[in-house]
Amino acid sequence: MKTLNELLDYAAQNSRPGIGLLTETENLPYTELKNRILTIASNFERNGIKKGDRIAIIHRNSPVFIEAYFALSRLGAIAVPINYMIHNPEELSYMLNDCGAVGIVTQKEFIKGLREAMKFSEKIEFLWISDEDKSTGLEKELPFSNLLQGHPEAFDPVSVSEEDVAVILYTSGTTGKPKGVMLTHKNLITNTEGGIARLNLFPHDSSLAILPMFHTLAWTANVLVSLRLGARLAIAPTITPPKTWLNLMAKSKTTLFLAVPQIYSLLAKSSKGLKGFILRHWYFRKVRMAVSGAAPLNSATCQEFERAFKVKILEGYGLTETSPVITINSPEYPKAGSVGKPIEGVEVKIVDDEERILKAGEEGEICARGHCVMKGYYNLPEETKEAFTKDGWLKTGDIGILDEEGCLFIRDRKKDMIIIKGLKVFSAQVEAVLAENQEILESAVIGVPDEHGDEIIKAFVVLKPGSKEDKSSLMKYCREKFDSYKRPRDIEIVESLPKNSLQKILKRTLREMEIKKRAASVG
Repeated sequence: MKTLNELLDYAAQNSRPGIGLLTETENLPYTELKNRILTIASNFERNGIKKGDRIAIIHRNSPVFIEAYFALSRLGAIAVPINYMIHNPEELSYMLNDCGAVGIVTQKEFIKGLREAMKFSEKIEFLWISDEDKSTGLEKELPFSNLLQGHPEAFDPVSVSEEDVAVILYTSGTTGKPKGVMLTHKNLITNTEGGIARLNLFPHDSSLAILPMFHTLAWTANVLVSLRLGARLAIAPTITPPKTWLNLMAKSKTTLFLAVPQIYSLLAKSSKGLKGFILRHWYFRKVRMAVSGAAPLNSATCQEFERAFKVKILEGYGLTETSPVITINSPEYPKAGSVGKPIEGVEVKIVDDEERILKAGEEGEICARGHCVMKGYYNLPEETKEAFTKDGWLKTGDIGILDEEGCLFIRDRKKDMIIIKGLKVFSAQVEAVLAENQEILESAVIGVPDEHGDEIIKAFVVLKPGSKEDKSSLMKYCREKFDSYKRPRDIEIVESLPKNSLQKILKRTLREMEIKKRAASVG
């Protein structure tokens, strides 16, 4: 199996009768899904979409997302999923123009922002809206249902190879403009198979997609894994409200639960009392495996969840640039605190600033190579070159260590490392200690420049509802728990922390806020 087209064919031919995509209102077997995809592909072709064309998908989790993506793959065209939480027309138009998108698949709630973005995106010829049953009356805007009219017709087979780009995914643009990550069919297929092998998944497993499909973690680990197995995939449009996806869990008898640390933290804190009992014994009654990714999982959350739900959390690690999985713990031999060993076909090494390989137990930058690594950044040859070491390994920008057994431990993002008088402090380690305080709901730690050109540690803390803690008591807690150089010198209690669509805390936003605040105080 080398391409997404073969993956779809496999799911349609080998899945059990009636097994496919499950939503609140629909059960779509993989056999019917394939027919719908072929119909959409045929209509895409009639509209002039051809191999290599880019079509953006700005849509919540839905069968439509999967149908559009695979219909494009059938033609050798390229899907460009974009974060639907981006409301800035300039940012949207930048990505649409950068990839040269000729069309967009979306839904009504995002139309206003897209209309603004399209004013600066001259190449857009079509905007298909999934929840409109008729034309809006505006040029280029058409109901997606038009693409489902007729029957799958034979169209000239398009030659698609495993080395062809299947998708362009934009990075979050933390250090400048977003970059388009090009992933090939081979990247996605081999990463999918590597994850299945490591986790020992089977066709009778059932997965739940609550993380957004525009993110590579949900796409590979939920969608592609389910298709490769011919297993049921329950689809929730959003993470909130939880009741929606909890009901889907019960309906689909979910066995594989994929989430980010913030969701595990919420579940752990909701596990007490009668409601907690129902949560554990009704909605999670079939779950045999829980997987965490996208951000570090602190040990306190992990232990609290596992104690309440009697399900092990297997932590993994990866990047958009690696399709995404690099490492993951195995169910048989999980190693506490680690993100496991590399999956088959992937290698990891730790290097210093001169790219020299470090020994087991020594901290340095994590580098990876293998079938999962991107083809490059779209139209950015210099940035692509800078992303790799001289000998061709991808530089992740993360700091970690490999132990004697080859298990990877993440210390922090390289840019989140704080230097205190020449000593390294990892923000994730400080946050882990803060998480042990039962009055703290969540926290984020950053380095803030001081007047001497050094850095001080600042913590932003969200307290649990009803907590009586204040800055003074939190500072006292820190004095008791931390060595002097690792201790936060400033603590700010906030109502919430800025997060992205995966509920990952945006530390760059906190840094920007702090810089503005300090500039205003100086002025």
